[in-house]
Amino acid sequence: MSMWLEMLGCEYRMGYVNAGGVRTRYLEAGTGKRETLVFLHGSGGYLEAYLRNIPAHAEHYRVFAIDMIGHGFTDKPDHPYEPRHYAQHLTDFLDAMGVERAHLSGESLGGWVAEYMAATRPERVGRIILNTAAGVHYDPAVSERIRSLSIAAAATPSRENIRKRLEWLMLDPSVVTDEMVDMRYRVYTQPGFARSMENIMCLHTPEFRLPNLMTDEELARIEAPALVMWTTHDPGSTIEVGQRLARGIRGAQFQVMANCGHWPQFEDAATFNRLQLAFLAG
Repeated sequence: MSMWLEMLGCEYRMGYVNAGGVRTRYLEAGTGKRETLVFLHGSGGYLEAYLRNIPAHAEHYRVFAIDMIGHGFTDKPDHPYEPRHYAQHLTDFLDAMGVERAHLSGESLGGWVAEYMAATRPERVGRIILNTAAGVHYDPAVSERIRSLSIAAAATPSRENIRKRLEWLMLDPSVVTDEMVDMRYRVYTQPGFARSMENIMCLHTPEFRLPNLMTDEELARIEAPALVMWTTHDPGSTIEVGQRLARGIRGAQFQVMANCGHWPQFEDAATFNRLQLAFLAG
């Protein structure tokens, strides 16, 4: 099934906005008179990661999905991207769209950004959903695997290399379609994207990852209601890592989705949407 067929019947618009000098691609759905929810993708990703989730959430919220700084078709300043850069870009995006406060749903890197925002800019954050989130552990072997697959896919953007990177995300690699490969191929073959991928992947090197990991003190400062969502087969970390993250945030809920890898919002969209909507509704 085409990912874009998921959007049939959902009123949405796509565009670009100047977010603090960064030309930023976004998708918006739902009415502007409701609370705002922002979807934040993972490393090397883009807003299409949430096409299976946007329509269900747009029935209740003003929904944005964005290409974060350095990703997708958003501008790519030439410097390593650390959590503070992603958080500043997200803050600038919210300002540009006239949003004072938003719920944040982040997968992997996006979850790290949501954690960082909740700890450092609590006034801008409602509820947070941390979906197989990064930012609290470092496994050198896993980071090297992610980094090597990503660098290879951008440096030599063959469909074979890109498919390998996408298949890493999924418990069942057969769910990776030709459309998904072609979509990422279009992103990764942009001029200069190999350099951008090096900047993105800095957080999978000890030089940048270790100093940026969320500390116990930072997690303890988070006052936003939090849902930590993990999976039974996450290739990036164990369930214990998710449990430790949940314990670090006062009052956080913890939920495990079965038979999913690193992209539960895509692999089992119906369950993900149900769980997240119930949490957002309080």
